[in-house]
Amino acid sequence: MTVLPITIWGEPVLHRRASEVEVFDEELRTLIEDMFETNEAANGVGLAAPQVGVGKRIFVYNYPNDDDAPERGVLVNPVLTLSKVSGALPDPEEHVEGCLSFPGEHYPLQRAEWARVKGFDGNGNPVEFEATGWFARVMQHEFDHLDGKLYVNRLVDRYAKKAMKQAKKNGWGVPGLTWMPGVDPDPFGH
Repeated sequence: MTVLPITIWGEPVLHRRASEVEVFDEELRTLIEDMFETNEAANGVGLAAPQVGVGKRIFVYNYPNDDDAPERGVLVNPVLTLSKVSGALPDPEEHVEGCLSFPGEHYPLQRAEWARVKGFDGNGNPVEFEATGWFARVMQHEFDHLDGKLYVNRLVDRYAKKAMKQAKKNGWGVPGLTWMPGVDPDPFGH
């Protein structure tokens, strides 16, 4: 297994829809294991293939949950069905997200409280479960990556402006920027 570099906001693969996985083979399973290894080294709760430079509809997660879902899993070609997202402003204490591809930053974002998740594992077997609360947030966050969106693309105006200002300050928004989990300092201080 290999730890892969994580792409940073501005890398083109992060900003376009990922393509469907058509072949469930050893190459796919190796990518999935490398993604698990990378996510663990980065202290992440989830990691999507575009975040390691691969434009495929795959994400891994490792998040303890009270739902009927494994704590650690992979979803290939996932589909999410969501409950309604509250129109209330996000609570800056309770609804804060971060992203390995927008490293070191946190901003509040309102998300759906429930998600039905369907997809496949690395062998092509069907996977289906419901996610609630923070686990549902993790599923939505990773799924967004597969559609070319980062959570900062969904922020309300005042937080979006802060995020873009920070991106500019960090020199992000251009291709070729990555950070290496386990080598570079942990941007979230874990």
